[in-house]
Amino acid sequence: MESDLQIAQRAKLEPIYEIAQRLGLLESEVEPYGRYKAKIRLDCIQRLDGGSRDENRRFGKYIVVTGINPTPLGEGKTVTTIGLAQGLQHIGHRAACCIRQPSMGPVFGIKGGAAGGGFSQVLPMEDLNLHLTGDMHAVSSAHALLSAMIDTLLIKGNPGRLDPMKVTWRRCVDMNDAALRDIVIGLGGHGFPRESGFDLTSASEVMAVLALSQSLSDLRKRLGRIVIGYTSLDLPVFAEDIKAAGAMAILLKDALMPNLLQTVEHVPAFVHCGPFANIAHGNSSVLADEIALRCADYVVTEAGFGADMGFEKFCHIKCRTSGKVPDAAVLVVTVRALKAHSNRYKVVPGRPIDPTIFEPSVEAVLAGVPNMHKHLENIAKFNLPVVVAINRFPTDSEDEIKAVADSARQAGAFDVAISEAHTGGGAGAAALAEAVVRAAAAPKPQPFRFLYDTSWPIKKMIETIATEIYGADGVVYEPAANRAIETFTRLGFDHLPICMSKTQYSFSHDPNARGRPTGFKLPVRDVRLMGGAGFLTPLVGTIQTMPAFGRHPSAMDMDIDEHGRISGLF
Repeated sequence: MESDLQIAQRAKLEPIYEIAQRLGLLESEVEPYGRYKAKIRLDCIQRLDGGSRDENRRFGKYIVVTGINPTPLGEGKTVTTIGLAQGLQHIGHRAACCIRQPSMGPVFGIKGGAAGGGFSQVLPMEDLNLHLTGDMHAVSSAHALLSAMIDTLLIKGNPGRLDPMKVTWRRCVDMNDAALRDIVIGLGGHGFPRESGFDLTSASEVMAVLALSQSLSDLRKRLGRIVIGYTSLDLPVFAEDIKAAGAMAILLKDALMPNLLQTVEHVPAFVHCGPFANIAHGNSSVLADEIALRCADYVVTEAGFGADMGFEKFCHIKCRTSGKVPDAAVLVVTVRALKAHSNRYKVVPGRPIDPTIFEPSVEAVLAGVPNMHKHLENIAKFNLPVVVAINRFPTDSEDEIKAVADSARQAGAFDVAISEAHTGGGAGAAALAEAVVRAAAAPKPQPFRFLYDTSWPIKKMIETIATEIYGADGVVYEPAANRAIETFTRLGFDHLPICMSKTQYSFSHDPNARGRPTGFKLPVRDVRLMGGAGFLTPLVGTIQTMPAFGRHPSAMDMDIDEHGRISGLF
């Protein structure tokens, strides 16, 4: 069987202008970066709207793809997202997919490439996984600019009266560098010595701002609303106060335009922004979806990690921002991942997988399906029809697949379809595409709804997510979290939605608690304000906003030859 790299190398890509033309975009709206990737100018939105933002105009069907809690075995959520878009094209619909740009930290760490795989890839995959059009660098640079301006302000007289000991703005870098999590800066007479730290670029508030902005002017306003710290009287100091927002917006003006690439089967693929779902809101940009929804009959967008993470944030944060709500959801499951959630096998990230997990066992599958059931329940709470996509692997037995399908239907899934998108491309996802078309067209007894209102107290919003989505018995707040909540309430930041920062591996705060854990209380150790992005981020358990490399990072297996051929990226 061909490797992902071999498939990518022999794929005959079409010029990006032809992909854009298929969406109805004009040549003047396409800014090419080479022959096979481009940025799309935002003024296409006004033209596609006929010069006015008519909310009653026709948009494509909006499909969000999510999954069960991820395991080291891989669930294939990106493969399914790309494959579903190809499947929709295969059955005669004009489709597009929207995915996030990978962070180079995980690419060179444990995950490797994130362009899909097999016959459901976005190409050119090397470009996508590395620098693409430079958006990650733009975010890092804008973030670093604000950091530098803050410390310059402190050295040069501090007209903003920012308390050096109350600066909350951290640094960022797009690489897993755990040594930078907690640092001391300002030594050697260059500023005020104080504790600080680095976050991954994907966790930067600038990344969240970029992903949620709806225009250049909106981007500029959001950047100005970033809170960088407090005065000695505990009053917030904003990026606008130190006149940093304008320059930051200049650095991000090109990054704001969504990137257009193509799949193996030439389906348009928007790749834009890269916030993680465990430490950020975990969804690609609002603008990519907005353009795609005006150009395609079906838009398949991916929410990061499980339905307790990216999907919940998609609904409560992204949908609140854009005003667009999905027509249907897809929950990606695999037989082997459900078996990992049975707690009968040793499955630890970065460690060898217990080979017996690949042996047929309906009993192990049934022991793991409660994890799927909880995700189905969560999606149903938003009044959305959900199609379960069983991403099939060669080691799956027919009895195991039947057990998953029967269990999913009994738990309320609208439909279940086997996806063979990795080996079959669009044809392998045709059955899934048919099921999604039916789900999106089905009458909805109740309209889409949010689980909490932003007028509620902060703790009530946090506790709603903890109990309704995670299944916790309650929430325990550490002193730092209580102080932060009191401060944000006093300053009027208590009307913002919640973006939980929590392990992706479990419904609970414990990454080793697989399946459907119960009888736990969620520990919130602190709460961060993301004023520009427009949400509050509770830090749950031991979650870190700067990941670390494992004992054997993927970078150790990568190389390039004298002809420029890359190996080991997949």
